[in-house]
Parts: sequence; structure tokens; C-alpha cells
Amino acid sequence: MRAAAEELRERYDGLILVANSIGAYFSMNAGLEGLVERAYFISPVVDMKKLIEGLMAAAGVTEAELEARGVIPTSFGEDLSWEYYSYVRAHPVKWDVPTEMLCGTADELTSLDTMRAFAAAHGAGLAVMEGGEHWFHTPEQLRFLDDWIRRKEADK
Repeated sequence: MRAAAEELRERYDGLILVANSIGAYFSMNAGLEGLVERAYFISPVVDMKKLIEGLMAAAGVTEAELEARGVIPTSFGEDLSWEYYSYVRAHPVKWDVPTEMLCGTADELTSLDTMRAFAAAHGAGLAVMEGGEHWFHTPEQLRFLDDWIRRKEADK
């Protein structure tokens, strides 16, 4: 991602990052500071460690079990991986790009409290759609998303 951002930065005056869910998480771990002038995150995964630990708890898997087995399939379709969990623990998010975030009150992956804590810690703006889900997909949700980005861009 960093190499792509560097290439784009050479061709354009500025870069705006728009990322959704886990794409926001990977973007925050790509070393994009200084390349991206601002970011818009939709339903971002801002605390992957907490998310994985929540999945472990839901599956009744302890850290010791995950380490011993390496990969554990779950009944809800997400494999738990010791390698991935170890990576997440060893690489905490470092993010210093002006960021606006949008999430919904019905987001099943990341709680509103987690979003608020991240926004406060990183000076990010946070907009919340009442009833919005993790995946903004209904006509109403997509309208809300479009209006949000248009308002934010108009404010710049």
C-alpha cells in the first residue's frame, strides 16, 4: 500500500484515502503518514486486537489454546489464527493523518465506545448513523454515506 501511495503521490498534488472496515485497519498499518493528506473511514476496524479477542471469547477459545493449535475454525465461519493475532499484538496502530470516521449504531464488529475512544485518541471526527450497520449497503445508508462525504469535502 505504501508503494502505491508513493507512486500516486508523485503523479498527483494530494491523496485522500477512503477505506472501509478492515481496509482502514490495513491502511493504518501501511505507514501512509506524510503521503495521505486526509482519510475517510467507513465502519473502520480501529482495534483489531479487541476484535480478535471478542471473537476468541465468543468461540470459547483461550490465548493458550490458540497458541497451541495455531488455527482454530469457529462455528461462525471465521478462523482464529495465532500468527495473525501475534502480528496484531506486535504491530499496534500508529496513525497521524487527519481522519473522519463514519459508523452505525448497529455495527456488529466494532462498538461505538471503541470508535469514540479511537476518535478521541487520534483527534478524528466521528459521525454516527442511527441504525447503520457495519456494511453500509441499503439505499438509506448509502445516501447517508454519500451526504457525509460531500459535507466533509465541502468543509475542507
